[in-house]
Amino acid sequence: MLHSRKLQYINEIVRCGSIRKAAARLNVASSAVNRQILALEEELGAPIFERLPRGLRLTAAGELCVEHIRDVLKNYEKLESRIRGLKMPQAGKVTLVTTVGLASGPLPQILARFLEAHPRVRIQLRNDGGSTTINPVLTGEVDIGLGFNIPATPGIRTLANFDIPVGVVLPPGHPLSHEAGPIDLVDVVQERLVLAQSGTSLRNIIDLALAPVPLPVEPVLETNSSELMKQLVKCGAALTLLNPLDVIAECRAGELVFRPLLEGQLRHQPMKLFARARAPLDAATSLFVEYLMQELLVLVQDLQSKGHIPAGEKPGERGFGLREDDQRE
Repeated sequence: MLHSRKLQYINEIVRCGSIRKAAARLNVASSAVNRQILALEEELGAPIFERLPRGLRLTAAGELCVEHIRDVLKNYEKLESRIRGLKMPQAGKVTLVTTVGLASGPLPQILARFLEAHPRVRIQLRNDGGSTTINPVLTGEVDIGLGFNIPATPGIRTLANFDIPVGVVLPPGHPLSHEAGPIDLVDVVQERLVLAQSGTSLRNIIDLALAPVPLPVEPVLETNSSELMKQLVKCGAALTLLNPLDVIAECRAGELVFRPLLEGQLRHQPMKLFARARAPLDAATSLFVEYLMQELLVLVQDLQSKGHIPAGEKPGERGFGLREDDQRE
């Protein structure tokens, strides 16, 4: 190890929130972990943790310290990966954060194909809520993120954008599922609806689409769980509004039907692939990013061919597809 083990200890304490839990995960004595904290605080001349009755909380100096620690640990992992690559081409590890919906939707098959083509690469994937997907990338815990409605954020650079239209999700036997072409929201709002919870980014997009509809919209249930929405539609309790990637697995299995909206009613949910602005991607991660962008582009083209994205649009037009952005946000 090219750096002191105290860096690992401090990082684990921040992740766990207490010395006892960190010691258990590291398989060392709590007293040994505490000694490393005290030693580092003495070196820095400032406390890095505030001692609370139920755990520890970072001080301002501690926040700066942990940012540096994670950079050091991340760079060491990249060094190890590059050294392995000298002995074993295309070896390495990719760390990725995404939403629950994407992790259960299009990503499994994409990941399976990548791992088959690159068996020496290892992937670590975590699911976060939509509003927190960006945090692990900012802190350096993971290399890249893939999520919806990711705002422009200092310290984050955009690798690709895909604007995915929101549409109607129905059970296979529903009368509206048998009609050809886009569906009119006026017909949809006369059905029982389960919608994303008010205040969420998805609900904001849905509300924009529903605003011109000359009928009151009163969902029977609101939730921040896309899985719950899908299950309620499956059992025929209601219809919902999601993007086609949310239900791609269920549509392929014949469990749900996705219908696009009329062109004048279309609203889009932006999906962003992103990384830290000042952190270069290693060889394995760069390889995966290139593969993922191409797979997502093919997926968007497939959605177009099925009519889930309006016909006549080419990837890249009006955001339907890949838009590379070199801006350092």
